[in-house]
Amino acid sequence: MNFRKALLVITVAVLMSVGPAWAGDTVNVNTATAKELQKIDGIGKKTAAKIVAYRNEYGPFKTVEDLMHIKGIGKKRLAKAKNELSVGDEENGKNDDAKHGKADD
Repeated sequence: MNFRKALLVITVAVLMSVGPAWAGDTVNVNTATAKELQKIDGIGKKTAAKIVAYRNEYGPFKTVEDLMHIKGIGKKRLAKAKNELSVGDEENGKNDDAKHGKADD
């Protein structure tokens, strides 16, 4: 493979891996697998597993900031990853509240 082809292959691979972040896609912390969470800057294997375990025990996160309930996620780490994370759309949040007996005020 010549140098130009190799450079093209590398460039395409890099763009494919960061493309969703550029497109404004976010990872929903209430539905993502541990593997999907690991794609977020600052979230490794252990932290991703803690997020999934916390979600399974306590239910869905209401806000991205609720991730700070997890040991190892503080203000700095959250600030680094916040733009890549979401808790889903508001309609899902309303449905979740209804399931848990909370009013939609």
